Amino acid sequence: MKPELTILVWAVALAFVQVLISVEGGRQQVGLMTLVGNREHFPELTGWAGRAYRAQRNMVENLVLFAALVLAAVAAGRTDNMTLVGAQLFLWGRVAYAIVYLLGLPWLRTALWLVSVIGMILIFARLL
Repeated sequence: MKPELTILVWAVALAFVQVLISVEGGRQQVGLMTLVGNREHFPELTGWAGRAYRAQRNMVENLVLFAALVLAAVAAGRTDNMTLVGAQLFLWGRVAYAIVYLLGLPWLRTALWLVSVIGMILIFARLL
C-alpha cells in the first residue's frame, strides 16, 4: 500500500479518536440522556468539550479534502516524496492541532492548521 494511503488511514483513526473525545466531553457536560436524544434543543458545549467538538468538526471538514487529494494522487500514479511529505505534514499538523485546540491556544492552533493546509497544497501541486 502506498504510504500516503497508510497516512490517510491514520488520519481517519485520528478523526475517530476526536469523535470519542468530543462525545465524552458532551457526556460530561450535558449528560448521556441529552446526547442520545433528538438534539432538537441541544445546548452549546463550552470549555474543553466545546473545543473538542469544534476540533472534531474541523477535522472531518479537512479530512474530506485530504482524502480526495490522496486518492486522486494514488489513482493518477502521481505520488512521490512531495506527496508523502504533504501527507505527513497534514497528519502531524492535525495531531498537534487537536491537542492545541483542546488546550485552548488560539494562535498556535491556527499555525498548526496552516501546516496541515500546506500539506494538502503539496499534494494538490503534484496533481496539476
